[in-house]
Amino acid sequence: MNILRISNGRVIDPAQNLDQVTDLWIRGEHILGVGPQSVQTTQTLDASGKIVCPGLIDMHVHLREPGREEDETIATGAAAALAGGITTVACMPDAEPALDNQAAAEFVYLQAERAGLANVFPVGAITKGRNGAELAEIGGLVEGGAVAFTDADRPVVSAEIMRRALEYCRMFDKPVLCHAEDPELTKGGTMHEGVESMRLGLRGLPAAAEEVVIHRDLELAQLTGGRLHIQHVSTAGGVELIRRAKKRGLRVSAEACPHHFFLTDKCLRSFDSNYKMNPPLRTEADVAALIEALKDGTLDVIASDHSPLATEKKVRELDLAPFGIVGLETLLPICVVALIEPGHLTWPQFVQKLTVNPARILGIDAGTLRPGVEADVAIIDPKVEWTIEPAQFRSKSRNSPFGGLRVRGRARAALVGGEVKFQV
Repeated sequence: MNILRISNGRVIDPAQNLDQVTDLWIRGEHILGVGPQSVQTTQTLDASGKIVCPGLIDMHVHLREPGREEDETIATGAAAALAGGITTVACMPDAEPALDNQAAAEFVYLQAERAGLANVFPVGAITKGRNGAELAEIGGLVEGGAVAFTDADRPVVSAEIMRRALEYCRMFDKPVLCHAEDPELTKGGTMHEGVESMRLGLRGLPAAAEEVVIHRDLELAQLTGGRLHIQHVSTAGGVELIRRAKKRGLRVSAEACPHHFFLTDKCLRSFDSNYKMNPPLRTEADVAALIEALKDGTLDVIASDHSPLATEKKVRELDLAPFGIVGLETLLPICVVALIEPGHLTWPQFVQKLTVNPARILGIDAGTLRPGVEADVAIIDPKVEWTIEPAQFRSKSRNSPFGGLRVRGRARAALVGGEVKFQV
């Protein structure tokens, strides 16, 4: 059996409180151990000056297949993930048709297996067709391998249906992922409602639209005892609601996306549609609140909300362009620039929010370098400087506002099941 030694790297595994320069050993498809091993090496990867950690897990990714393959496919999205050091993604259910039945969930696994790249776990729709009217086949979706449930970018407007979803998913110990938006308050909106939207003459999406739904769903989580995960938190008020809920002992977790803690609504002064996403970019005060929440653990996870859109769809007038930003290949460097270099998070803290924490929320056996687990590993160069060039993305889509930005930190290799799937 092949024995791979990844030598002289800074091995970081928050699940084991491990952070030291040593060797990582892989036997076949599984982790053998860390440190000296009395086995014969058949292959060596030198990781001197690099960080060796569990493959990153992105629990909020839109892959568009089936139905919108012009934006992305499971194969191209998995390739983009590996280029970002991400070995596992959770695929949102906003395909056409929606991932709302057992066969649809199994299709995701099949396509991921055919691609043979990153691990892809399906997230089932809460309601049939994501239409908010009737619960989807929760049990069948679990049988098909769904790891969580959400209606993706459509909020569940009915409090009754959200309550039932939390109750049903509690039976299977699966989390319900909340897209917090009151559509009555955001109808026709383009950007964050505030001074900048008034200055630019654009209709806004108020922070309250996010916060009222977070508040409602936290109350429903308390009522039902269900597991609730708040996606792409973007407001200071939302952060505070989650912080208080955690103190009350609710089964709640939450995530933030790099664009929300790195950019602000002032970017929309350019009228560049690549800065248009939902939730929208908010204010400096919101950015500061998100960073503080990442530091104190209120926000458990960092996720990309990778939302690919074909160029012909995105390059339109700002008020007509769809919401969305790609993020798989820029997540790592943006976090280095926004969080690690300013000293907000250490590397172990950052890795924790992209490995063991999302693995725990999704209930998957990943996100660690513990002996015996599948050898999903990322090798990261934390110092390398490079310029983001969307034209070179492995994703099918290019809708990123970070083109031309000089950054630091990049994945040099990614292993899935002990096999090198990406290397530069």
